[in-house]
Amino acid sequence: MAPAPSKLYADDVSLLMVLLDTNPLFWTSSSLPFSNFLSHVLSFLNSILLLNQLNQVVVIATGYNHCDYVFDSSLAANQGSENGRMPALCSDLLQKLEEFLVKDEQLHKEGSEKGLASSLLSGSLSKALCCILFYDLDICTASLCLIFRRFFDQGHSIHNPGYVAIMNSIFSAQRSMVPIDSCYIGSNNSAFLQQASYITGGVYLKPQQLDGLFQYLSTVFATDLHSRTFLQLPKSVGVDFRASCFCHKKTIDMGYICSVCLSIFCKHHKKCSTCGSVFGQAQSDNESASNLKS
Repeated sequence: MAPAPSKLYADDVSLLMVLLDTNPLFWTSSSLPFSNFLSHVLSFLNSILLLNQLNQVVVIATGYNHCDYVFDSSLAANQGSENGRMPALCSDLLQKLEEFLVKDEQLHKEGSEKGLASSLLSGSLSKALCCILFYDLDICTASLCLIFRRFFDQGHSIHNPGYVAIMNSIFSAQRSMVPIDSCYIGSNNSAFLQQASYITGGVYLKPQQLDGLFQYLSTVFATDLHSRTFLQLPKSVGVDFRASCFCHKKTIDMGYICSVCLSIFCKHHKKCSTCGSVFGQAQSDNESASNLKS
């Protein structure tokens, strides 16, 4: 699969959409506490706004029950400064983020599902793309930055119910030439986020030293799209584009695809377990039946 085509960027003004993973199940098992993680992210956001006074930053929190905007630098209330610092950004973002976490936990208690589900990346991606169109900016100045602790169990999301919605958002970003940068904080690489960054022409990075997360963010993801043409940024190597079947969660080279919902199966089924569509008889079954008759 070829990556997104390159584009000449004539301006270094950026609109950065930052998607933060706030799933408590993932962060409680991390060696990097969530509070320390936020301090790195806040420093990163401040650096983006200080690089150019016209830069804009929008932060979307991604929970396991819902996702929502928690910060928008274009709002007048967020543009204050005090003693050369930007306390408005920190205080406003932290307050909105705390309210978001409380609401996400309430929705979890009210729901009937047991345990914590995966983070709702499909919803936050859709919100980010809609926000880019809402600002009515030149599409070449916008980029997405995904900062996730862990995305699904094995890094493959093909078996997740929101897989189709996520892939549609990624292809929409590719069509609009909006690069998706992925910062994955986990023990193993995320094959799915690698694919998202590769398809859209973004950067995928898995920091090795979590104590230096701000350095990774500021040196890689703070680079505007115009300057990226002159720099040697990390490139995705050995991206695995194989899918996992919905039935056994195994990585396969060939399989059966539902023409309605794009679910993938390693063996032929009479009915799609995702959307309920009835499949026709497999070609191998037809050939064996004809051989028996002959």
